[in-house]
Parts: sequence; structure tokens; C-alpha cells
Amino acid sequence: MEFNAQKLNDANAIVTTTFSKELIAQHLNKVAKLAAKDMNISGFRKGKIPISVVKARYGEKLNQDAEAEVFRNLFGEALAKLNIDNADVIGEPTVTKYDKKDDGSIDVEVKFSCKPVIELGDYKALIPDVEEKEVTDEEVDARISEMASSIAPLEKIKRKRAVKDGDYAVIDFEGFIDGVAFDGGKAEMHTLQIGSGSFISGFEDQVKGMKYDEEKEINVTFPKEYQSKDLAGKEAVFKVKLHEIQTKAEPVIDDEFARKILSNEKEANVQMLKEKIKEQISSEKTTRYYNEELKPVYLDKLVNTLDFDLPESVVEQEVNQAINSEARTMSEDDINKLKEDQAELEKMRERLTPDAVNSVKATFIIDALAKAENVDVSDQEVSQVLYYEAMQMGQNPQDVIKQYTDNGYLPAIKMSMIEDRVITKLLDSKLGK
Repeated sequence: MEFNAQKLNDANAIVTTTFSKELIAQHLNKVAKLAAKDMNISGFRKGKIPISVVKARYGEKLNQDAEAEVFRNLFGEALAKLNIDNADVIGEPTVTKYDKKDDGSIDVEVKFSCKPVIELGDYKALIPDVEEKEVTDEEVDARISEMASSIAPLEKIKRKRAVKDGDYAVIDFEGFIDGVAFDGGKAEMHTLQIGSGSFISGFEDQVKGMKYDEEKEINVTFPKEYQSKDLAGKEAVFKVKLHEIQTKAEPVIDDEFARKILSNEKEANVQMLKEKIKEQISSEKTTRYYNEELKPVYLDKLVNTLDFDLPESVVEQEVNQAINSEARTMSEDDINKLKEDQAELEKMRERLTPDAVNSVKATFIIDALAKAENVDVSDQEVSQVLYYEAMQMGQNPQDVIKQYTDNGYLPAIKMSMIEDRVITKLLDSKLGK
């Protein structure tokens, strides 16, 4: 089998060849013999079925298998000739020509992409200036006061007054639509923080001003996008009774409080707590600073400075994703117009291509930086992050991990974690960390 394999550039290659009738027949006999070993055909012993019978019964399928095997051999020879490792091939080869001739031969043209060759150069020289983020004593004290307030117990107010913002109102309530009580609209001795926005818009405002043992009817309208379709957009009346008003006790910040917060520290005290909180706030500030300000600047510099070939198949995929994403925001009429107007679709593709190219380029740069800096993220670390986030959201971690796995999101999450880790390492190095 003669073929021509050549690199279009460092990230793309093309192979052209002609499968002869004799070559296909040779592989047809091979796959037919293999198939005959495991076939069960009435009137023949297993493993003793004549090749002619197998071909007669399964000819079309065997032809397809034979052509596929010839194609695999072609691709393997092309990789060897071009000195490309199979692990560096990206995606599936694209068959751009597959013409069957009258003489039984097949003209074939195949394009495929591979990982680009990236010369990073002095990438550290492009790191922007990095400032050390300061944390004031006032910020630390405010965070600790907020923490102390959040765990402070509720106390019934000693004097009777009207409900105001920030109070915790202990109420009974029952909701009605058109005079009929609805499911899930009733509770007794429920504690509601006024101003929290946890109830339907307008409800908490109408509780304000109520006094002990007062009963009142509150009128509200459920949002049109409310989760229960039976209630969405409907007007409702809640019969409410106020039992008592509670407020947060004055928070106490002492060594005992510090030991509650730093439960793993045997010698915890207020000073140690302040140091830990200062570190926490500093980490939060630095993370925001890196992600919102420095990382975009650094990646832009790398993308604009480094020049290398990109895999066409990956760029095409990125452009298609951008088109699909934009289409989700369009009306049905606009989408139909786009389908009917090929020129307009091409304009849209041209408009989205530059950003898609930069996105793909940044992805490969991050991969190269990670290798240069020996930064990696294990699959176990990805699972741990998903597990923690699921717990924080009150979701079943195993279900969340399965959902992400089934939808193929794990590689993107892993790449995002690698990006954060390697960029943080490089930016930290500017501070001498």
C-alpha cells in the first residue's frame, strides 16, 4: 500500500493513499477467518464454517471490518513515518476523502491533529509585578466579630416592642390561595430572621411592626419563576401570629470562643485565632487578586507572545461550542434564520474564531507551564474537591461525582485546577514564596 504522509505544520498532518482491491480482499479473508472461529451457523460445526459461507452471509459487514483494518494500518504507518507518538494524537482522525472506484479500489485522504510543540522561552520574565496584600487589624476583628455573632445564641427580648429589621420573629403561619390552604404553606413556632430574604418578597416587610400575640393577614404574590408551578405567579394570603421576638445575644470573644473555632488546636487562644484569621483573609485577598487581576494579564501576555501551531480539530471544536453557546441565548426565529442563511453563519463563525483560537492557545500554554513547573493534579484530588463542594451544598457527593463523570466534565475541572495551581505558583515566586 503506497501512501503519502506529511505534516501540514507542527500540530496537523494529512495522509493520502489508495486502498487497492487486492489489499482489501486480503484483509477481508483475514477478518472472515477470524469471524468463522466464533460463528454459529446451522449445519456447520463451530470453527469449521467455510470462509465462502461466512462471506456470503456477512459480506457487507466483513467488508466494512476489512476496510477499517486497512485504515488502522494506514494510520499506524503514517504515525511511524511522521515520528508522531500515538499518545500525542488529539481527537479522532477526520476522513476528508473516501471515494470508492469502479475497479474496487478506494481513494482516501485523512487529516489528524497532534499536540503542538511549544517553546516557552523565558516565561517567567512575563510574570507581572505582584503586590503583597495587607490585612488590617480592623479586618481581622470584624471577621472574628462576625463569626462570634453567627454562633451567638438567640434570646427573647425582655421588653415588648414591635418587630424590626434584624429581629428573629417566632411565628405561626398558614397560606391560602383563593381561600384554600395549600400544601407546604403552614408552620408553627417558626423562627424567621427579618431582612434575611428567606421568605417570599414582601412577607418579611409586613411582619415588621407586629407585636407580641398579634395576628395579621399578609398578602404576597409568588414569583412567576417559583419552583412550585401550582403556586408560581399566584396571589396568596398568609394568616400569621407573632409569639415572641428574639435577638442575638451579645457575642463573647474570649479564649473559650477561640477553642471552639480552633477545635484542633490544644492551646488555642484569642491571639492564635487572630493570627489564623489574618492568614485566612490574606489568602482570600491574594486569591481574588491573582484570579481577577494578575492571571488574565499574564495569560494575555503569554498568548500574545508565544507563537506555535494549533490543532485544527481542537480549534474547530472550540468554535462550534462558542456557536452553540451563543445560540442558546437566541430566539427560535433567529436560530431558524441562521440555519437558512449559510453566509450569516459563516460571519458568526469568523467573529467567534479569534477568541476560540486564544482560548485553545491558552489551554496548551497552561499544559506546557504545568510540565515545566512539575505541577499536576491527581484524579483523587479532583474527586476530593467535588466531594467537599457537594457537602457544602447539601448534596450527595457520590451522585455529584457520578453526574460530572457521566457528562465528561472531569477533564475540564482537572485542567482548571492545574491552571490555578501553576499560575499561583508562578505569581507566588514573584513574591519570593
